[in-house]
Amino acid sequence: MSSGVLEAFCDTVVPALDGEPSALLGVSALDLGVPARMSPEAEAALANALGDDFASLAPADRVVRLNSRVAVGDEASYELRRLRAQVIALTYGLTEDGRNPLWAAIGYPGPVTPPPTPEERPKRIPVLDPAEGGSVVSADVCVIGSGAGGAVIAARLQEAGLSVVILEQGGYTSESDLLQEELHDGARTYLNGGLLWSETGRMGVLAGGTLGGGTFVNSLVCLRLPEDVRATWAEHGVQGIDEPEFDEAEDAVCRRLGVNTEATVPNTSNRLMSEALEATGRRWLLLPRNAPAHDPRLCGYCNGGCQQGQKQSTLLTYLQDAADAGARFMVECRAERILVEDGRTVGVEAFWTDRHGDARAVTVEAPIVVVAGGSIETPALLLRSGIGGPAVGENLKLHPAWFLGGVHDRPLDAWTGQIQAVTSFDFRYLPHGGGFLPECVILNLCFWTSSMPWGDGIAHKRRVLELGTTASWHAVTRDHGSGRVVLGPTGRAVVQWELEDTRDLETAKVANVELARLHEAAGARSIFTFDPPGLVWSREEEPFDRFLDRLRAVDWRRAVAYSAHQMCSARMGTDPTTSVADGRGQLHDARGVWVGDASALPEAPGVNPMIGIMSLAFLTASRILDDVG
Repeated sequence: MSSGVLEAFCDTVVPALDGEPSALLGVSALDLGVPARMSPEAEAALANALGDDFASLAPADRVVRLNSRVAVGDEASYELRRLRAQVIALTYGLTEDGRNPLWAAIGYPGPVTPPPTPEERPKRIPVLDPAEGGSVVSADVCVIGSGAGGAVIAARLQEAGLSVVILEQGGYTSESDLLQEELHDGARTYLNGGLLWSETGRMGVLAGGTLGGGTFVNSLVCLRLPEDVRATWAEHGVQGIDEPEFDEAEDAVCRRLGVNTEATVPNTSNRLMSEALEATGRRWLLLPRNAPAHDPRLCGYCNGGCQQGQKQSTLLTYLQDAADAGARFMVECRAERILVEDGRTVGVEAFWTDRHGDARAVTVEAPIVVVAGGSIETPALLLRSGIGGPAVGENLKLHPAWFLGGVHDRPLDAWTGQIQAVTSFDFRYLPHGGGFLPECVILNLCFWTSSMPWGDGIAHKRRVLELGTTASWHAVTRDHGSGRVVLGPTGRAVVQWELEDTRDLETAKVANVELARLHEAAGARSIFTFDPPGLVWSREEEPFDRFLDRLRAVDWRRAVAYSAHQMCSARMGTDPTTSVADGRGQLHDARGVWVGDASALPEAPGVNPMIGIMSLAFLTASRILDDVG
């Protein structure tokens, strides 16, 4: 029987202000039917964390209890933060007929164009239906994953005359499926339907979960690998990385993706960043992107996929190349285990899910298997298969990102325009050995509202009302320490990550301080970090130096970071005890199994990694072809 704690919790997180006529302040999560959309386990989890008497408390006392429990820092407090974020995201993301009643008060435009019809943007990649074609498929190569690395390898091998089957555990989402609604589109295009949290909730992981992988949902940044990174990877034993053939691979990838800066158009938030960089004596550059010139006003929804079909993801490039050359695809198909006999692969055991949700066992017989499911799923698959050696899942790099918003006195509409357009390399090498890139991000409403500081529901709402004047920036750091991927009780991937490395702790502190300096130089009247630590500064109320001291004093080990770049969890190298694949990309202990995605990177590059991943995959494809002869 319900204790009412779920309804009371929702009403505490997003309450209505009595007598308030505002469409935002006067509406609660209860008014929008949020409790009915929460997970079935929420009621019990909340009762356990907050007590069965939570619903009987006065509203002010509920806030006190909620904040005191969240501050504890244990498993229950992590669950409270997660459920609080879920309530907020649903409040601002749920729609009826494509609209949310709170958007107008915030100034958020919502969807600006309807999706094209399936006839206007047909799905041009044919997919196999195991229910019709049988449960055993034979091929020369089975590529598991269709993102940056797997797509390049699949296309190159199929075009070279090998028969290739691509398995993608996500679905096939195209332009006609995208509504420009964050909750709808994200549920279809991201791993785990959105955020995947680390075991203790200190890291939120954003990873692609659709045909095209992360390239379908990323911010289009196309930075080449810096020379020092290539030299470091060469020291690990990656063959060809410091030679002209890698330059040729980067050139080929950039040509196929149409990488350019001519079509890069900074929105107001990006222009503010460039002005702040100049004001503080820093250099900046336009970011190269894989899209032609198009109307940038339609770019604010790109993190869920490009409804306009302008982003040159692998779906439109290498996967289409592979399909045109005859490659076969299975979507909603999860690889469960790589089959190995006498030290060599013979294929893959997988499960395909039909439109009714029923799973069917499928076997792909293939003498070559390319594991490219991303740096969370690739090591999980290798662990389930019992191959890869002791380094599988270790050395997980995440490029931890720290978010700061700067509130101004004029409209910025940071939810409109190109996601990332400028950056600076002047922070890439910090004196302590760490580094970061400052970059703008699109102001995704559900993500930002659910991550901002929450002290009480009304104060949070007043901050939400300022989002239309907020510059949305983050610092993408180069991590020295690492996390790991392990298997949970059901055999699925679990991310373990804590901010413990002393160099990374210093990087977190410096990145937040320097990003705050940029916001202040841009003229922000207030600045806030994500929660925790959830710090807020007001120009009128506090000297800026005192705020910087507060940032420096934060225990960043307890803060929450986010990752859009997962890497290195099945890395290449010469030592089988510290690496999974050799310098060519083939597993040390299982012939015919190759690692072809970001998990193969030996170390974090410190720049947006898509071009590096694809170029390394280009080399790996060449090594496979060399072996085939």
